[in-house]
Amino acid sequence: MVLNPVISKLSGKLVVLASASPRRLEILTNIGLRFEVVPSWFKETLDKTLFKTPYEYAVETAKQKALEVAQRMPFKHLKAPDIVIGADTVVTVDGLILEKPADKQDAYRMLSRLSGKEHSVFTGVAIVLCNEKEGGEIEYNVVDFYEETKVKFADLSEDMLWEYINSGEPMDKAGGYGIQALGGMLVEYVKGDFLNVVGFPLNHFCKQLGMIYNSPPESPAHKIKREDSTEAEGPWALVNSLSKCTENGENNQQSSNSDSAQDQNVVGPECAKCNNEGFPHKIVDLLDGFKASKTLFTASKLGVFDVLSDSEGLTLEEVADRIKASVLGTERLLDAAVSLGLLHRLRHGENTVYRNTDQARRFLVSDSPLSLHGYILHCNDLVWPLFTHLESAVREGTNQYERAFGKKTENLFQDGYYKKDDVKMRFMNAMHSIAKVTGTDVATAFDLSQFKTACDVGGCTGAMAYEFTKAHPGLSVIVFDLPPVIEMRHHFQPKEQDDRVSFVAGDFFKDDLPKADLYILARILHDWSDDKVHELLRKVSKACTPGCAVLLAETVLDEAKPRASRAYMQSLNMLVQTEGRERSSARYRQLLEANGFSQMRVCHTGNFLDAILAFRR
Repeated sequence: MVLNPVISKLSGKLVVLASASPRRLEILTNIGLRFEVVPSWFKETLDKTLFKTPYEYAVETAKQKALEVAQRMPFKHLKAPDIVIGADTVVTVDGLILEKPADKQDAYRMLSRLSGKEHSVFTGVAIVLCNEKEGGEIEYNVVDFYEETKVKFADLSEDMLWEYINSGEPMDKAGGYGIQALGGMLVEYVKGDFLNVVGFPLNHFCKQLGMIYNSPPESPAHKIKREDSTEAEGPWALVNSLSKCTENGENNQQSSNSDSAQDQNVVGPECAKCNNEGFPHKIVDLLDGFKASKTLFTASKLGVFDVLSDSEGLTLEEVADRIKASVLGTERLLDAAVSLGLLHRLRHGENTVYRNTDQARRFLVSDSPLSLHGYILHCNDLVWPLFTHLESAVREGTNQYERAFGKKTENLFQDGYYKKDDVKMRFMNAMHSIAKVTGTDVATAFDLSQFKTACDVGGCTGAMAYEFTKAHPGLSVIVFDLPPVIEMRHHFQPKEQDDRVSFVAGDFFKDDLPKADLYILARILHDWSDDKVHELLRKVSKACTPGCAVLLAETVLDEAKPRASRAYMQSLNMLVQTEGRERSSARYRQLLEANGFSQMRVCHTGNFLDAILAFRR
């Protein structure tokens, strides 16, 4: 075997696999390699759009996984590894990275996309060599590589697709299949390393390990020095922030064709506090949660992310000067933002500078395409004051607008949001932010190719409508909203005009809805009581002919979905704001069926909004 000459050289070394995958564990165990398993806590939030190719994304993710473990072990496990192995597997087709399916319908979309096609499976691997020097400084040498395997699916019948989906196997696999098990029946041929598709390119790994231990001291490894647990030369501490203890239940594993490891295979922190047997970390995190939110709100309102957007880093004094704030206060705000993973703090020559993280650049800079800046200001200026009266809302069961702002309102939109232009613009900015971030996931949740015309009821700035036309070239969308909203739409028009999106002014409770094949209601029904929801759905149903459909985009209260607590927090938000409420998928089914809709399908997107599609009987 290729690895045999190397095994003896690893004798006495602490080799660590930074993955909980039982498939990877099995592959490496079968070749006689002795190692420990320490799953990485790296939160895989790398922006895929920043990578030119899928394999670069897989390699970087593998590298961050391995480095996080290598840098954590001396502090959390009180021992330094000699070698850490990280891996990440992705499935790609038509230029898209397919991750784990959110539900059966998502699995169906993925497998349908793969049917009859050749696709690529990339595994990125990083080998981190740890060398402890005098004074406790650790040098990390990183060797990384990737392997590509081509896989061709047969033309899959509907019966075969659903038989496989109903087996449950696709639900925790990247691309929706596991080639080593039932998914093998879908495969027509494999070109390349079969084990690469399973999750680890053994042959390539063995060759790389042989080169490392049979090559001169100056190898092509990338050197990274780490002097302490908070700051490092290079970007590694910036991306992973070394995570928190796993007492919060988050063990973010990258989607791959590998399954989760059994608990007995995982070597993790053994101290009582990391296992929640001592100090109540989760409760304390909740106690401090409002401080984290206000840190984000304040940094956004003061323009911290904007002033950092055009530089490679600014000093504390430079940031304080630009946001017109005290140096003392700015230092504490910036350091809090660093601790939350919103900013990087770096050594630049003799100075310490602050820089936006990738997520801050993408979502927190006010003029970025997917900026949440408008929604964050909305939460700070409107939601925060309302939430301070949550106790009263719970006792009374009513919204708290009058108590928070000293004004009584019968209709929050007409009386609260749309009376003054500045308030209206702030609210529209917030809704625009949400639509931009959620629009793609909602628009692609279902196959909508059968529909030619759509009406986005209460579509505000048109941001959601534009996402639908981008995702579905044969679709045209009418945005239907109140006259004061339509009048302001020019502030939000995209640079590239799309004549398939048009705007019509009207009140969806009082006026006739434009005719369409598909009616989109995004964040509409949650604002209203059941009686009002019935009224609106009856109106939509009356406008529909059999075969037409309604697509709802709402935060669905389903405990089984990922990040379910976010939906329940949003439900409290509706209590303090409006007469409306968030609802479960079962409740939406009742409301839709009562108004002539059936064949309801739900897609949990993992975003702010879930998608529900139902057809007019």
